[in-house]
Amino acid sequence: MCGRFTNRYTWSELVRLYRLTGSPPASNFPPRYNIAPTQDSFVVRLRDGARELAGLRWGLVPFWAKDLKIGSRMINAQSETCAVKPAFRQGFKSRRCLVVADGFYEWPTRDTPRLITLKDNEPFSFAGLWESWGPKDGDKVETFTILTCEPNEFMAAVHHRMPVILAQQDWAAWLGETGAGPGELQSLCKPFPSDRMISWAVSPRVGSVKNTDAALVEPLPEAA
Repeated sequence: MCGRFTNRYTWSELVRLYRLTGSPPASNFPPRYNIAPTQDSFVVRLRDGARELAGLRWGLVPFWAKDLKIGSRMINAQSETCAVKPAFRQGFKSRRCLVVADGFYEWPTRDTPRLITLKDNEPFSFAGLWESWGPKDGDKVETFTILTCEPNEFMAAVHHRMPVILAQQDWAAWLGETGAGPGELQSLCKPFPSDRMISWAVSPRVGSVKNTDAALVEPLPEAA
């Protein structure tokens, strides 16, 4: 699964990476070192044929839900079944997004979190789905979930699932810019190559959502 991640991109970096147009959202884009469920974070999606950066709440809330509480249980969705599950199938069909991230945390054991990212600062995105929830005549809340898949060899030593990581060449297809069908979209939801990934031990302080400082991503000495 993916329960915490980082996003340290600046606006200019996001514009270049995602080919964004228009004005930046209302944010000063501080680096995020400990993004947690139910917090807002950035996704890239198509809006009127153009790529849009939007701040959405992490934890998908289906349009038919009675309240927002269900979102805390839907921070991740299994890519193998999202096309048929009632909570996710419409999102898979027409509301796919790229979740902006540059690393994520996992806990091989309770006291040994690790930051996981790609080698050489290779840019990536998580495959995501988004949804709009709220009363017909009231304010809407937009939410997202991160898709997961079976782990690669690198991740298998850390967790039994991993987020679906999309390299840049797959972003257009996932967003729907290439007309990719369900089969091609499902084929993108595969374990990322192990040899392009790297991780290091970080402070257990990342376990508390109250801690958001840059020291969280600093490497710690590896255990013998």
